[in-house]
Amino acid sequence: MKMLKNYLKTKRELVDSNIEYHLNKLEYPNVIAEGMRYSVLNGGKRLRPILLLMVLELFDKKIDLGLPIAVAIEMIHSYSLVHDDLPALDNDDYRRGKLTTHKKFGEAEAILIGDALLTHSFSVITDETKGVASDKLVKIIGMVSRYAGINGMIGGQTVDIESEKKKVSLETLKYIHENKTGKLIKLPVEIGAIISEATEEEYKALENYADGIGLAFQIKDDILDIEGDFEKIGKPIGSDLELEKTTYPSIFGIEKSKEILKEVISGAKRSLNIFPDEKIKVFLELADYIGIREN
Repeated sequence: MKMLKNYLKTKRELVDSNIEYHLNKLEYPNVIAEGMRYSVLNGGKRLRPILLLMVLELFDKKIDLGLPIAVAIEMIHSYSLVHDDLPALDNDDYRRGKLTTHKKFGEAEAILIGDALLTHSFSVITDETKGVASDKLVKIIGMVSRYAGINGMIGGQTVDIESEKKKVSLETLKYIHENKTGKLIKLPVEIGAIISEATEEEYKALENYADGIGLAFQIKDDILDIEGDFEKIGKPIGSDLELEKTTYPSIFGIEKSKEILKEVISGAKRSLNIFPDEKIKVFLELADYIGIREN
């Protein structure tokens, strides 16, 4: 895992410097500009933007081609967390060990900060992306909109809210996970494949990998909500139980959920067998890391 940790650290620093570059251009209204920086630059693994860069490197493409889009995806992810934490949704006081945006800036301001991050992300994609053909860029913008909206993250979040204090089917739980979490993990992988002009076989392999690690990420989150540590996670544990949410542990139990997690990760890794071993080392290590992460 040492290679992976060094790789993630280097790429995270690159992504963060680019996020700062784009957000530091914003000045007024001060509370929105400051709140946007606070919400995005308060830590985080940067998994989603790094995945896009990984795919570009897999095909020996320059990562500059995808950096603005990677930054935009992280802004969208951060907006979703700002709104998730609001009293009307999860009502969380801490995120990544720091006060949530609405606790820091106010509830109304946090709604607008989240809105600003979402809308500004499209400006970053269109204004800053260089070297990507216009037809591909239009396709990418459409995909970002779909995966972040009703046919993706928002759809998953809505069904998640509707499912609180109810016993829902495994099919419904899968829909929640595939959309609420999975679509925004799948998004950068597919965008990287589009920019890299992957073949149909390569695209499908990467899509299957992304589906696998996206599901694994959410199952691990379900487990951490029971077994996690506030100091490592940066937010209170037990919120799923408090809201009576259906999760993998609530359906299968904690030990069976861990077995399913291992199976999902193994399947994700197998999906990349069409690529040379030396090209996918970081993908394989990342899949394993998702299963053992502590935050």
